[in-house]
This record gives sequence, C-alpha cells and structure tokens, in this order.
Amino acid sequence: MSDLIIMFSGAFLAATLLPGGSEVLLVGLLNKVPQAWPSLVAVASIGNTLGAMTSFYLGRLGRFAKSPEALSEGKYTKALTLIERYGVWSLLLSWAPIIGDVLCLLAGWLKLPMRPALIVIFIGKTVRYLVVAAATLHWLG
Repeated sequence: MSDLIIMFSGAFLAATLLPGGSEVLLVGLLNKVPQAWPSLVAVASIGNTLGAMTSFYLGRLGRFAKSPEALSEGKYTKALTLIERYGVWSLLLSWAPIIGDVLCLLAGWLKLPMRPALIVIFIGKTVRYLVVAAATLHWLG
C-alpha cells in the first residue's frame, strides 16, 4: 500500500510544474514488486492525470495574469501553435518532458473543454506508463 501512495505522490508532483520524473520511480517500484504492475500503472496514471489537471486549472486562473499577446510570443509559441492546430488532441502529448506541462497549462488558459481534456490526458499518460512498465518487465525477464 505504501508503494502505491509513493507512486501516486511522485506521479502527481511530476505532472505539475515542479520538476521530476515519475518513470524512474515506476521502474524502481517494478523492480521491487513486478507483480504489482497493474496497480502501479493505474495509480501512476491517475496521479499524473490529476497533476496535469492542476496545471490545467492554474492555466484557467492565469487568464487573469497573462494577456493573449504575452502568451503568443516567447517560450510558449510552439505549444500554443500545437494546441491551436490540434485542440484537445494535442494533450495526448501531455506526458512529454518540458512541453507536456506547458500544454496542460495553455489548454486551461485557452479554456479547452475540461472533460475531453481530462480523457485525452489520461489516455496519453496511461499509454506512456504502460510502455515503461512493459519495457521494464521485459528487461526483468
């Protein structure tokens, strides 16, 4: 049970704007208890999705702090272009390092619909954890 709490916490924090990688934590826990992979993947996916939705809501709140002009220039331009082109589907990349957090933040700022965003983020994050778990378990033999 404590492994699941650790996995949830690590995945949640890694999905916010704080630095951290939950994949390393998942690999470590899979080395310790490989038979728990379904629970670890599920908890990691839920925690990481909730962390991403925290960034999404921070983006909604950020509408009061940043103008559209401020976001359309500088470090957000690539992520903003991606979201403007693909909409909620761009959030399938919410798992990606660096750009994933920004995508979630901007999706909230742009007021993308919450329910589809939640579903697409969850799918992207779950697929990522399944790939990491499968590779780890294959490597463990």
